[in-house]
Formats: sequence, structure tokens, C-alpha cells
Amino acid sequence: MSTGRVTRSTTNSQPQPRTSHPAASTAKPKKRSKPPRKEGETERPHGPYDVPSTPPSKKARLSAPTPPPATPTPALVGLMSGLHSTGDIDDPLPTHALASRPAEPHLTNAPLKTPGGSRLTAYPAAGADASPSKTGKPRPTTTTGQLLDEACAHLIATEPKLKPVIDKHRCQIFAPEGLAEEVDPFRSLSSSIMAQQVSGAAASSIKKKFIGLFNEAPAEGGEIVEWRFPAPSQVAACEVEFLRKAGLSGRKAEYIKGLAEQFTSGELSAKMLVEASYEEVLEKLTAVRGLGKWSVEMFACFALKRMDVFSTGDLGVQRGMAALMGKDVKKLKAKGGGKWKYMSEADMLAYSEKFAPYRSLFMWYMWRIEDVNVEAIQNS
Repeated sequence: MSTGRVTRSTTNSQPQPRTSHPAASTAKPKKRSKPPRKEGETERPHGPYDVPSTPPSKKARLSAPTPPPATPTPALVGLMSGLHSTGDIDDPLPTHALASRPAEPHLTNAPLKTPGGSRLTAYPAAGADASPSKTGKPRPTTTTGQLLDEACAHLIATEPKLKPVIDKHRCQIFAPEGLAEEVDPFRSLSSSIMAQQVSGAAASSIKKKFIGLFNEAPAEGGEIVEWRFPAPSQVAACEVEFLRKAGLSGRKAEYIKGLAEQFTSGELSAKMLVEASYEEVLEKLTAVRGLGKWSVEMFACFALKRMDVFSTGDLGVQRGMAALMGKDVKKLKAKGGGKWKYMSEADMLAYSEKFAPYRSLFMWYMWRIEDVNVEAIQNS
């Protein structure tokens, strides 16, 4: 979890960067001998990845990066199987009351938290004037209480073959309780950068250490408080080397500091993410170092709760679509074919068009239709 219960005696409510960090141990790990294999016994795979028949050298084992999941689905997708998901790697913010709000599939449907602590939504509360002249946005077409049901009905009417998987798996992300969760966009994007090319467990550990840099160590007998994720201004004021104490690589520390600087300057903001079109969000965020198109697509879908996001670059989505269309995905996988081994990008876009404006939900069910183990993807 990204928050921990600690104690402190100071009355200062703003967490500050810690100035010290214990030195890392320089002791070298002891080399362990492996028991000889029995005759006829083969090397067993380790986790979801095959181990080569010839073990790599010690130098290679120490320097090789953690392999990405077999299906390039983000670690945060593991939260899809839980009750809630803010697009963060391990913990959602507290959920507000499940009061229904106006909603629109093409806009941000999650309430966003600003660094100052206020809460922004695309439309005012139910009952208020949500006309385009007042909001500057299209008139809302539904509510957060009805959005998921309407989206599922549209998917089933468009493709009846989806009904069994929709009946079996309820998508909590776009359910009323998921849409009531408050999202801190800086925290979610920072967490996304921390999770790149590492396991879910490693990303969670890094995040805990990162938060710890900005919270005072507990003092015996002090007041019990919660650790908080730092504000963009706090991170922007730090040196890269200080941020690296959390276990971040130099490149990732630079990315997160740069992201914090853009939120601090106002170039990025919760207000922009609430009000902008999807195309504007994609353009703004992919211009940030460390955030590629796929990462931004996942953020728009699972954090901002935009309903019409579709990522052609995800192999899990490709595989699910191929299976839905009656193709033998095992044979397609065996043939190879690189990035588009299951379907071409043009075919994916053409087939998915009929599911608009609910392609985010369609994408979610493509992971499910092939029984993609989202928990295993998160843990791998």
C-alpha cells in the first residue's frame, strides 16, 4: 500500500522531504550451489518465463532487467479484478458517497483531486444546470449510476456473443462505486512511471520508499497520522539524486521530476484533464518524457474513466478480439508475426468502431474473453 500508519510528534501538516537515508549494504551475496539434476529431469520454468537450457553467467543474472509480463498489460490492470481501481498501482483514494452524477462517455467521469485538495468533476452535481452554455461541454447523456448498464447493453446489442462474458464478469471500474473514487492524477501518472518494466511487487516497494522520502519517521508517543503522497511542488523542488533514494533509476527519477514540474507550472492540471478532449489529453501527456502512448491510453481509461479509449498496441486486446472473431489464437501465436501477430491494426480499428462510445469497456472484456489472469499479470 502506498499509505502507512505512522506516528509523529510535530504539528506540521505538510510532509517534508527527509534529509537522510540509510546507506545500502555493500555485502556481496553468497554463491549457492545447485543440486545436480536427476537423469532425464529437465530444467523447470521459473514463474511465467522459460529458463534457458544453459544458465546465464553470474554477471548476466545480476544485470538483466526484470522481464515484462508475457502480455504487455499494465501492472495496474490487476486492480480490475478488485472492487475499485483509480489507475494507481496499489491503492485507491477514499471513495465518496455513491451519489449519481451526470456523465458523458467521451469525457472524464472520475472526480479528480487537485494539489490543493479540491475535487473536480466534468459536470456539476445532479439537479444543477448542465447545459452547454453553463459548462462549455456537451450536454451529459447519462449518469454515473446508469453508465455501466447502458454500456453493457450496447456491447451485447452490437455483438450478442459478448453476453456470456459480460454476465460472468462485472466491470467494477465503470460501476457506480468505481466512478465515485477520487483520483489524484499526479500520483497515478507517477505510479505508472514507477511501474514501467518492473514487477508489481517491485513497483509497490519503490512507491512506498518514494512516499517515505516525504514523510517524517515516526516519533515514539506522537500523534498517529497517515503518510501522504507528495504534492507536485514538493517533488519538483528535489534533486534527482534525492528521488533515486527510493530505488528509482536515474531516468525514471528525471521523468517524475519533470512531470512534477509540469503540474507545478500549470502546464498539466486536474482541470485540463477534466475539461479537455481525449485527443488533447493524449497530445499533452505523450509530450511528457516517460509517458508513451500506451501508458497514456491506460491512464485515460482506468484512471480518468473515459469510456471510449481503445489501444491497438496491447497484445491481450488483440488476442481477445481474434478469439471473438473465431480465430485460433494458439496457431496465430505459433506462427509469430511480431506486434500484429493476432490482428492487424487496421482490422482492430475497423472492428472496434461499432462498439463506440464504449470501447474502453469493450477492451476490458477482450482481456476477459481469453481468461487473461489479471492477477498473474500484476504479480509477474
